[in-house]
This record gives sequence, C-alpha cells and structure tokens, in this order.
Amino acid sequence: MASHFINLFFTSLLVLLFHISPSTSLTCSSQTFSANTRFTNCTDLPSLKSFLHWTFDPAKSTLSVAFLASPASPDGWVAWGINPVAPTMVGTQSFIAFKDSKGVMTVKTYNLTSYKSITESKLMYNVLDSKAESADGVMKIFATLQLPANTKTVNQVWQVGSAVTDGMPRIHKFEPDNLKSKGILDLATSGAAAGDGGKKTNATSSSAASSGQSGNDTGGSSRILNTETTFFAFLFFFGVGLLQL
Repeated sequence: MASHFINLFFTSLLVLLFHISPSTSLTCSSQTFSANTRFTNCTDLPSLKSFLHWTFDPAKSTLSVAFLASPASPDGWVAWGINPVAPTMVGTQSFIAFKDSKGVMTVKTYNLTSYKSITESKLMYNVLDSKAESADGVMKIFATLQLPANTKTVNQVWQVGSAVTDGMPRIHKFEPDNLKSKGILDLATSGAAAGDGGKKTNATSSSAASSGQSGNDTGGSSRILNTETTFFAFLFFFGVGLLQL
C-alpha cells in the first residue's frame, strides 16, 4: 500500500514539474524600465509573446504605452498600434520599431492601408512622444498619444516581423499567432480585454522590482504560479511522510 502511494506521489510531482513552464513565471509584472519609468497597468498579450504596459489620463485623454516583444529574427521588427474602426491590420495607426542601418533602434509611424505594402506617414492621433529600445533580444516601443475626448476603449493591433530592407519593414508571417494579434484595450478600468487569453495585472515600477517588492499584482500567471507552489509544497511534505512509513 505504501509503495502504491509513493508511486502516485512521484507521478503527481512529475506532472507538476512539466506543467510549470518559463512562460508561466514571466509576466508583465516582472518587467522593469530604465529611469524609473512607471505605468499604471500591464497585460500579457495573448499572442506573439508580447506585453503591453500603459497609463491613461482621462482628464487629458492621453495614453502612454510600452510595448514589448521579440522580433521574428534579430534583424526584424515589432509593431503596435491603434485602429480607430476595428481590431484589424488595415487602418491601424502603427508604431514600428527596428534597427536602422547603423544598428540603432528607431521607431517610425505608419498608417497601414494595405496588407501588401506600407508607407511611413503621420498618424491621425497626435503623437506627443515616442522612442524605441532593445535589450536581450526584446524590442520596446514607448509612445504617448493624444486620444479623442471621452475615449473608453481602443482597438489595438500588434505584430512582429523578421526582416527590414533599406529601412522598410518586410511583410510578416501569416501563422495563427500572427493573425490573432489584435484585441480591445479597456482604458476605463485597470484591466484589458486584450484578446482571448490576455492576462491582466497592475504594472510594477522599476524601483519596486529592484527592491523585491511585488506590490498588489493580480496577474493571472502570478496567481497560477502561487497556487502551483503551494501544491508543490503539499506534495513534498506528503512524500516525506510516505517515505517514513
């Protein structure tokens, strides 16, 4: 009887270990920014291993964002934007970040009017600030936009690509993950309807993260990880008890 429970214990332990993956523990709440940059909210976007941090000021109707994603290749690009009509690519007012011919990160604006080609242009929204960074294979787009008064939600679209030719981002793949990279960002609450599977949490500041303080994070991945850790501890002590039989 004891050997049966011991076998059950180790089987459960193996299942748990395989279930916990690096993507489970890596959430937007663990990401930090330079110069003590803070955002009120963040969400794990449901596709392309992307993350969005944002702060919305309803009084000024300004939206500040930080979009993080890894390009499809080291010489590729990442993009995030808002579509004023629907969560689709065509019509998106987009920021696209990539490395220029000198290897310096840059971000440019595009009004996406076609699936076949894009042309750099001004956006229909007033862009108050924008910049791009890259570190450890992850590209970051920072931008602040002036939205129409009384905006409550925006249609967001994001994407990654593998190549840039003569300063022009090339077309991305049309895999399922690429086609699902769209959703609705709810500005009126601390959450985001980022698309099916989006995980929501309060963003942490770089100072809080460096000091080991997690704040009141409520991200889906964080809750899952805490539950699994508790279960792991239970299995451990249960197994120790069985071994003493």
